[in-house]
Amino acid sequence: MPATTIKQVTVEPLNIELDEPFTIAIGKKERIENVLVTIVLENGIQGYGEAAPLEPINGENQATVMAVLNSCTEYLVGQEAASYRTISERLRSIFRPQITARCAVEMALLDAFTRTLDIPLYRFFGGLENRIETDYTIDIVPPDKAQKDAARLAREGYRVLKIKVGSDPEEDIERLLAIRKGAPDCRVTVDANQGFNPAQAVGFMKDLEKRNIRPVLFEQPVARDDLEGMRFVREHVTVPVAADESVFTPADAIRVIRSGCADIINIKTMKSGLLGALDIAAVARSAHVELMIGCMLESTLSKSASVHLAAGVGGFRYVDLDPHAHPERDPFAGGPAFKAPAYTLDDEHPGIGVRRK
Repeated sequence: MPATTIKQVTVEPLNIELDEPFTIAIGKKERIENVLVTIVLENGIQGYGEAAPLEPINGENQATVMAVLNSCTEYLVGQEAASYRTISERLRSIFRPQITARCAVEMALLDAFTRTLDIPLYRFFGGLENRIETDYTIDIVPPDKAQKDAARLAREGYRVLKIKVGSDPEEDIERLLAIRKGAPDCRVTVDANQGFNPAQAVGFMKDLEKRNIRPVLFEQPVARDDLEGMRFVREHVTVPVAADESVFTPADAIRVIRSGCADIINIKTMKSGLLGALDIAAVARSAHVELMIGCMLESTLSKSASVHLAAGVGGFRYVDLDPHAHPERDPFAGGPAFKAPAYTLDDEHPGIGVRRK
């Protein structure tokens, strides 16, 4: 195998305008404001990594990520990409809270390393599947727009729609009723992003039940640290409850499982990193807790890495990896082939398979 010594590391902002604002219970984003890491090996191979900070979720923003990554470049040069786990542990010991920055380095390392091995990343992760189907998220928008969006997405082939809730229960119900009218054959999941207290969450689900709306799952209904509150919700509703913001680390997953507050754990690389995601998946599986994979506001690069992860590990029953950036604005091409609603991977493109335009 050619030497995998890191020769050069570059860090640059990655800004992409969204077609329209993306609104959830804890905030609004007008654009993707991420960071790109490029690692060049002595063998000439490049690897790409993306950090997608979202301050209300992971406490990072573009400026803090840029500062952390720029402070890492001197350490990274001269290291072996093949020693990606050693590098990851070293960075975690110094920059524990800066998870998206560390994830970008892990992504770039694994991209470069698997390109050197001439295998796609999903094969490196186990290669259990080569096709996964995603839902599509409808954020907090007026009911008439939600109905139109739902009808369009159903025509495009999506079978599951993820609905953001948690801002106002009555408005949320109106939005869900409109979505059912626009896409009556689509299943729905609801994601509160910590927007309810336990009583509100239970009341909201009972109101949906009265209107004959039964979601596939109820994601993060209450505050991330309120595991007792989430267990209360789980004990008083009839749909599965998913933990999202409550799980950043394998230790968090253990706490969630021991508390009995969730049926599903939503893994996101921007909460755990790629290597942490593997550990969380192992913890969940050992406890017979179902797996979901999700994302932040990410470009084709980071989204593709998550597709490789989910397909390679396999067994992710719930997938929330819908495209955010318009293809013309996205600075990357390639990656897993996408035809709504599914991603398909092949063995012809090593690494993540993404290239800069």
